[in-house]
Amino acid sequence: MTGGILVDNGWIRILGSGNSKLTRTLPDWNKGKTIADFGEQTPYLLVADDAIGGFFLLNGGGIGTDMGKIYYFSPESLEYEPLDLSYSDFLNFCFNGNLDKFYDGLRWKDWTKDILTLSGDSVFSFYPYLWTKEGKDITKDSRKTITVDEQYLSSIGFRKQLGLEK
Repeated sequence: MTGGILVDNGWIRILGSGNSKLTRTLPDWNKGKTIADFGEQTPYLLVADDAIGGFFLLNGGGIGTDMGKIYYFSPESLEYEPLDLSYSDFLNFCFNGNLDKFYDGLRWKDWTKDILTLSGDSVFSFYPYLWTKEGKDITKDSRKTITVDEQYLSSIGFRKQLGLEK
């Protein structure tokens, strides 16, 4: 019955039932992305995302054989990276883990100030893209705010163009 959880001043957004700071609900956010209609088996469930356009997925069997484990859809590689965490372990990681280590090289000097103005339904988009050779130094990339929906659709679109999506 929680609206969602903003971790690290909103750097990570764990989806719930939605509220004024995080209007996306877990079921509605997944409809049209991972499922066509409610009640269908889903290959994965989008459960959380972060301020730089990364997505945390709960594997429903569509990513690997480790059903029930969390993957990170990385904006640096456009790959699904296994975290070998259950959903409970993922929550523990968000609250007690070393987020600075996990996001090493993906935070800039004033990110703590910049995150305060970011809505829970928006992300920072970078150019050059973080997954390109030219975009690897986040401190040199330009950034703008876009909706998280725009980021997700763009990332999936690039995966398809690059032949990474089946």
